Amino acid sequence: MAKAKTQFVCQSCGATYPKWQGKCNDCGEWNTLEEELLVTEKPRGLTGGARSGYAGVAAGQVQTLDQVELFQDTVIPSGISEFDRVLGGGLVRGSVVLIGGDPGIGKSTLLLQTVHHLAHSVACLYVSGEESPRQIGLRAERLGLVREKIRLYSETQIEKILATAEAEAPQVLVVDSIQTLYSDALSAAPGAVSQLRETAAQLVRFAKTTGTTVFLIGHVTKEGAIAGPRVLEHMVDTVLYFESEAGSRYRMLRAVKNRFGPVNELGMFAMLEVGLKPVSNPSAIFLSRPDGNQPGSAVFPVWEGSRALLVEVQALADGNGGGSYARRVTQGFDSGTISNVISGFTSAWRDFHA
Repeated sequence: MAKAKTQFVCQSCGATYPKWQGKCNDCGEWNTLEEELLVTEKPRGLTGGARSGYAGVAAGQVQTLDQVELFQDTVIPSGISEFDRVLGGGLVRGSVVLIGGDPGIGKSTLLLQTVHHLAHSVACLYVSGEESPRQIGLRAERLGLVREKIRLYSETQIEKILATAEAEAPQVLVVDSIQTLYSDALSAAPGAVSQLRETAAQLVRFAKTTGTTVFLIGHVTKEGAIAGPRVLEHMVDTVLYFESEAGSRYRMLRAVKNRFGPVNELGMFAMLEVGLKPVSNPSAIFLSRPDGNQPGSAVFPVWEGSRALLVEVQALADGNGGGSYARRVTQGFDSGTISNVISGFTSAWRDFHA
């Protein structure tokens, strides 16, 4: 029988403490320590052995790079142009991609559409730990997807997921979401730091040893960061964030880490009734397209990733009658930058809106 004791783990950074305290000394967050059962003797087969480490490298002899066996057809196009742009050209075999974003922004929709496009040429498996198969089927029907091509598996235990994946042998595996998974060898609840670390390590190991491309959907905190320890982002190959303005139908997919492509690459999508549609000309979103030149309006290019976007800036200066202090109102700009720009103008009695 394994000897067990408890420890307190910070749910923000993963730091461990022998007893509870209000503030984590490592990350400075308050009230993030939760009690977890610590197994001092690891069960056989959980980690270690020939598959030790999450990189999936078995113990062996030293070899040179030209002796390493490479995958054929390393990059697979996803069928969605803006998604391929952010990924660096397509899906890399054996890579693990983590996608985060606010609830309802379109993470599951994007990957369901991706699986639909890929299922015509490669084997795919969609693992759902949050939504029921009926919910996913209704969404696929609403999006007009061919449901016969999409293989679905509803499970949250990582051991069963990997056993099914080994039997099905998919080239693309989608897990929705990483926070719902748990390992039967750990007593912590799903979403705990130890569960996130262990389940992610097993999925990364599976991807590296089989050449399967794995997509992980991650929840985000109220600050906008992916929930869980920072080590989760270090383990995966690519980290993508979905962003959107409140009330806007447009979505921006940005790469903040990519071992196989450029970082800070930006992909634009429009959320329609039939799902996410790539926006081939993002500059059209930021331009009002007036019939002629308008006072107070200017267009300038902004470099985002590997392309330039045209952005329209509108500004207005209006006299306030001298009865009060001048107002400086900005939206989408830093107020200090605007103050520096207009510092050379006589604007003591003028309101500026930008």
